[in-house]
Amino acid sequence: MKSIFKYLSMAWIVTILFGCEDAFLSQTNPNAITQETFWRTSEDFDRGLNTVYGALQFSSISGSDVSTEMVQSDMGGTESWYAHYQYLELSFNDASPHVQNKWNQCYIGIFRANQVIENIENPASQLSEEEMKLVEGQAKFLRAFYYFTLAHSYGGAVIHTSIPVKGEDFHQPFQNKERVTSDVIIPDLENAIANLPQEWGNSNDMGRATWGAATSLLAKVYLYQQDWAKAKELFKEVIDSRIYSLVPNVRDNYTHENEFNEESIFEVSYSEVLKPGTSGGQTDDTPWAAGSEATGLGRAMGQLNFGGWNTVLASYYLHELMIYDEMDPENVINNGMRYSQRAHGTIAPIDADGLYYGVPTGTKGGWAFGQSAYVKKHSNWYHLEIEDPQDRSGINFRHIRLADVYLMYAEAVLEADGNVQEAITYIDLVRKRAGVLTLSQYMEDNGGKFPQLHVSKEVHGSHPMVDASVETIRTHLRMVERPVELCFEGHRWKDLVRWGIVKEVLTQHRADEVWRLENLDPANNPLPPMNIREHIRRDYAVSSVNYTPSAHDYYPIPTSERQINNGLGL
Repeated sequence: MKSIFKYLSMAWIVTILFGCEDAFLSQTNPNAITQETFWRTSEDFDRGLNTVYGALQFSSISGSDVSTEMVQSDMGGTESWYAHYQYLELSFNDASPHVQNKWNQCYIGIFRANQVIENIENPASQLSEEEMKLVEGQAKFLRAFYYFTLAHSYGGAVIHTSIPVKGEDFHQPFQNKERVTSDVIIPDLENAIANLPQEWGNSNDMGRATWGAATSLLAKVYLYQQDWAKAKELFKEVIDSRIYSLVPNVRDNYTHENEFNEESIFEVSYSEVLKPGTSGGQTDDTPWAAGSEATGLGRAMGQLNFGGWNTVLASYYLHELMIYDEMDPENVINNGMRYSQRAHGTIAPIDADGLYYGVPTGTKGGWAFGQSAYVKKHSNWYHLEIEDPQDRSGINFRHIRLADVYLMYAEAVLEADGNVQEAITYIDLVRKRAGVLTLSQYMEDNGGKFPQLHVSKEVHGSHPMVDASVETIRTHLRMVERPVELCFEGHRWKDLVRWGIVKEVLTQHRADEVWRLENLDPANNPLPPMNIREHIRRDYAVSSVNYTPSAHDYYPIPTSERQINNGLGL
């Protein structure tokens, strides 16, 4: 009887539906969310903006897959069985997963930003003029951020500043980074600077774009263009605003403790509590699963014996920079540690101080077969005993922080004016916070000279002492200060490329590597302070030979884009 009733009921419903007037069938479902009904209230636009911010969490933008880029420079190594190895060797191609994913994920963010921007002036919108400015400023900052990421990852981008409507709208040519910068990035950031607040008053708004984020990114744009004067001016505006200050503990910039702190200018929020049970690798556009609010970067960086993958290993160059980051004995911040505060929070050599995943460093397996130091930054070594098996980490990713602005400002004044003393002043602010000897202290104690800390003491026997000049301070910025302070934060490869020194750097590191191969016996005699055991890793053997600017400075246009975009003309 239930079956008969079911079919009779269905027949009655069909009869009623098809017997209705056309007017009834054409009525709008009041419960449906459509383009016509959605973009009206401030809540609607907040939801739309949340999707644009949400794309920042994608794995190739701020999550686990940015670890592939960390081995591409001179900061990290990896093992041959990891997919990262093709980036270490510079053998990636247009079908490599990260090359395709980063492109696609940026364009998801751009598409979402374009939706918000196009609907701001919707006639049905209930936004006030002030609300419109805030929405537009955020959307344009984020669109500029995604285009900046594309321009300096791929050497340019396909420009879409509106939602495609007709077929030909999808088939647009590739524009070089100069065109993307002038046509999209700079205008969008100028709009954001004009419309965004210096600070958001509500704690629920932490993570939203601000005037400081937009101004810092525009200054960085000009720095990359070598427009030193404009970069200098904008960085100084951020510094003089007094909105930001260096946190006392540098480690607060890459743990879940003290997030959105006074040093943070723009960071991406993650949570290991929200959406429990979902892998940190899932993004909100994954078709078969809900997105995660967590990041998988912690497990990618964590040590193998503690549930991580250690896909990124500290290079010998970085390891040596860290252990010779000489502490100031009068600075109490170091609290009797063997190595500096920023070394302690960044790498884990076998002789590191304190606990590592809850046990004394070096007491568990690892530190063998050439792996002289693991990477702590972005991992959960300081509060967990093991990385989460679902790749769930709540550590935010900081894209812009004040220490970076100080160092970029130092570079700008050095190149714009040759102002060595001003550059040293801001370098020393960063060094003093870390509790290490400042350049000024070195110079005071050594007749105006300071050591070239980037020169391998293990290989060459000493750190040559040099006078402070534009050239020597430039080298210190490039080869000591930025790598020590900012390693694994997404800057290094782009820095080497814009300075035009990739080949020079890889060649020098390879020479040091060859010296170690020929002069050390790690299988029988692991010498301090590096304590390399069993094997010398060959991080630069292939890349130093393979590298050519045209092939490796930027990723190729992904094969997926080539297949669908006729406008590329390829």
